[in-house]
Amino acid sequence: MASMSSRGSGSWTAKENKAFEKALAVFDRDTPDRWHNVAKAVGGKTAEEVKRHYEILVEDVKHIEQGQVPFPNYRTAGKAK
Repeated sequence: MASMSSRGSGSWTAKENKAFEKALAVFDRDTPDRWHNVAKAVGGKTAEEVKRHYEILVEDVKHIEQGQVPFPNYRTAGKAK
């Protein structure tokens, strides 16, 4: 993701991402003011920022499911190419 200040929509800390994931589980699509509730749960983000973060997540998942993201090449310890 883009690198902006931690208060901007582009840069999210691990703690913010975890709070975001938990909030998505609590506030589903049918929740009134979903993005405001998610933003409040995350802290330091606006409703627009969390909504955009969600849209990026959906796109990432779509690319993974379509096989557009290559598998990482993990090397086993002790094996060199």
